[in-house]
Amino acid sequence: MKIVVLAGSPNKRGSTNLLVDHFRRGAEEAGHRVEIIDAAHAAIHPCTGCIHCGYEGPCALHDEMETIRPKILEADMLVLATPLYYYGMSAQLKTLIDRFCAFNGSIQRKGMQSALLAVAWNSDDWTFSALEAHYKTLVAYLHWKDRGMVLGYGCGTPAMTQRSPFPQQAYRLGSQLR
Repeated sequence: MKIVVLAGSPNKRGSTNLLVDHFRRGAEEAGHRVEIIDAAHAAIHPCTGCIHCGYEGPCALHDEMETIRPKILEADMLVLATPLYYYGMSAQLKTLIDRFCAFNGSIQRKGMQSALLAVAWNSDDWTFSALEAHYKTLVAYLHWKDRGMVLGYGCGTPAMTQRSPFPQQAYRLGSQLR
């Protein structure tokens, strides 16, 4: 299976990318091909809502999304990876996802699998409520098959994350994909 991870953390050595690395290792050991797209550092402009694309054609904006789009459409699975910023995904990842507008139909018809990897400093039971709701809405709207979520509570620093059960959960999620 071809898996594309959309990594939305601007901190290249942070807790989000620690989970991504563990997920990737597990998935590759299970025989899958994994490509990580650095959404946080990609030159992607926000969707302007101009509808030039007609929801399926070329986007009026010419940026890195032109090279990311075919990678997404070739994937069997998308993994969204993000730190929790003000109880939602990072702006960088959200900007990339908003650009799905130009190929919604193609994504919906694929019936892709998906997963969510997220980390937060906060450990309250409601910490991930808004992000979970957003992710579940994307799963329903885009006709994805959810394969799981790793929600890293109390992962404020990479050291905190390494001492937590969440890297192992990310590894297990990747290694159990079929």
